[in-house]
Order: sequence, then structure tokens, then C-alpha cells
Amino acid sequence: MSRPTRTPLSDSLKQLVGRPATAIDTPALVVDLDAMQRNLSRMAEFCRKHAIRWRPHAKMHKSAAIARLQVQAGAVGVCVQKTAEAEAMADGGVMDVYISNEVVAPQKLARVAHLAHRLASEGGQLAIAVDSRVGIERLAQAMNDARRAGREGAAPAVIDVFVEIDVGQGRCGVPPGRAAVDLVHEIRKHPALRFAGLQAYHGKAQHIRSAVERRETIARAAQDAALTCRQIEAEGIPVGLITGAGTGSLVAEAASGVYGELQAGSFLFMDADYAQNERDPAQPQFEHALFVKTQVMSSGAEHAVCDAGHKSHAIDSGLPKVHAFDGPHELDYANGGDEHGILRPAAPGVKVPEIGRVLWLIPGHCDPTVNLHDHMVGVKGGLLEGRVDRIIRVDARGALT
Repeated sequence: MSRPTRTPLSDSLKQLVGRPATAIDTPALVVDLDAMQRNLSRMAEFCRKHAIRWRPHAKMHKSAAIARLQVQAGAVGVCVQKTAEAEAMADGGVMDVYISNEVVAPQKLARVAHLAHRLASEGGQLAIAVDSRVGIERLAQAMNDARRAGREGAAPAVIDVFVEIDVGQGRCGVPPGRAAVDLVHEIRKHPALRFAGLQAYHGKAQHIRSAVERRETIARAAQDAALTCRQIEAEGIPVGLITGAGTGSLVAEAASGVYGELQAGSFLFMDADYAQNERDPAQPQFEHALFVKTQVMSSGAEHAVCDAGHKSHAIDSGLPKVHAFDGPHELDYANGGDEHGILRPAAPGVKVPEIGRVLWLIPGHCDPTVNLHDHMVGVKGGLLEGRVDRIIRVDARGALT
């Protein structure tokens, strides 16, 4: 079974707990725990208000400890994208996990089936998405093989299966309508598989900047999901759940009357890219909670250099932004390579920062940024005057299989 290696916490990290945030060495990935908790509370309240289930994506934070906090706040469980992520969550005590992605490799499906049986024996549940007959047949075979290899007489585990439809993402999923109905019939042929509903996630909608355009895009996705649901139910098969949504579009899915579960995950940390979206007035006010702490290591007449380069943050959604605590944004971050960031004044009259100045960067994309780190440093009381409260393991770092 392929698992990422967990790097032990060093003594210096353990000794950080209780010390001022100023003691955190740079570069470091830091979570403002107070902001994270406010985001968590606002999301939980939103879901209660709209009477909708909430299953956040753990692929964002990759931490079983944070996943457990989300479940305690009202989440029904978590989503992941990889088998190894599901294993890491289960190892950390998260009992309800949905792999919202297709798994077709036999060696991975053997792990999926093993995990499904393990969670079932502990009172938990595993779910997975499919979009092909091949995937369904291989999943059923793996589940049957795992049962035969298990303890004789043990109760058979059943895995929940969602049929993924392509509602505009242009990635995985079958077209809405008849193709999905046919897959539902295939699932129902196998006793170890239980049809649980439809996966209808529109990833491209998450970063449409206009709130109106995001709502219009999700309205079309909801129509496709509703059409597919009606066609399945017309054949006497109940559709238990339609699941999807992300941080950018969750308001529209919640209001659609079609979706029964939200998969939004990035709201917990928020990144620089999501901050560029026009906020829907109905969406909770989420705050930045994830930062890369850095300091200036070189300073010249026109620019300075900090010690946080691309090894500390992902750049697929753009470069990080320099966090401004109060007042206008003063510095722009530019590409300096793997180990360096270039800092330039954002406006006339702004001085180049001096050597040793501490800065806080907001990553462009939180998910792959977290995956670059073995741990996150959790701070309470604010980044400037707070103290280190805990060290958060990134349990699913490198969980690619």
C-alpha cells in the first residue's frame, strides 16, 4: 500500500508552541487560527440556515486534525481526490470519506476496497465517483476480492457510488441524461455497490470573477443535474443526493433547490485568487487565514529580496500577494525563483523594505501551497502579536496515488 512518508516533528518545532509568532523561522506556512475559526463558523451557519449538507474538500488542507474540526462543526465528512488522501484521513480518525474522483487502476481499487471494508467495520463509510462501465466493473471486482480475503463470516461492506456528470468542467464525467442513467443500472447489478446519487461539480465556475455570471453558470449546471435526476427517477430509481459546489459558487448551488450537499473547501483558508472574485452578497464573508511568513534578506535602491520563493508557495493561480494589515497595499511580489521573492514598491513614495523586515504572503492557490509543506504553524491572537498554539501536520502531503 503506497502512503506518503510523515516527517517527524523536530524538537525546535515542538518548542515553538506557546512562543510568540515572532519566533517562527522563515519561510513558514502559518495559519491564523482565529480567522480560520471564523470562516469555519460562518460556513457552518450558512449550511444550517439553508438546510444543506456540507462535505468540505480535505484536499485543500490535507490535515486530519482540521478535518475533525470541520466534522465537529457540522460537516458530514470530507471529500478527497486521491486514494492516499482517503487513507490519510481515515488514519487520522475521519470516518466518512468521499473520493470525489474516478479510480480505475486495479492496484488502487484494491486499496479503495480495503479502506471501504475497514471503515465499515469501524462504523464509517467510504464513497467514490464513477463515470464508466469499466470503472464500475473493476470497483465491484475489487470489493468482492477484498471481502473474500477478509475474515470469514464478516458482514459485507457496501461502498456508496456517485455517477459523475459533466456540468461544464470539461474534465471527468459523462454527459447529463441517458449516459448517466445507463451507469446507474450498471451500479445496481453489483451487491457490493450502492448508487448514492450524482456528482455534479463545476470547477470552471469557481473563478468566474462576476457574481452574476457565476450564478448563471451554476443555474445551467443545476438544470443538467435536475434533468439527469428526473430521468433516473423515471425508471423507478431514487437519487439520494446531488453533490458538488465550491467556494466560488456555493451560494448558487445552495439556492438551486437541486443540490443537497456542498463540497466547498478553500473558504477555510482563502487564497489570493479567490479574493479576486466579486463577492456574492449572499456569501459569508470569508477571511484570509493561510500565510507564508517571510523576511527580507537583501535590499537595494529599487527592490528587496525575501526568502520565500516558489518552493514555499504554488504559482499555478498566480504569484502571492503581500498582506497589508492596515492601509493601502504597499509592495508587489515578483518572481525571484525557487528560494527568492522580489519585492518592489506598489506606488510612488513607498520605500523599499529594509533587511530583516518580516512580511506575510497570501498564496495564490492554497491547495498546492499546503502540499509543499510537512506542517503548518497555527497562531492565535493575530499574526503580529499572537502566539503559536499548535503545529498542524499535513498528513496527506504527497498523497498523489
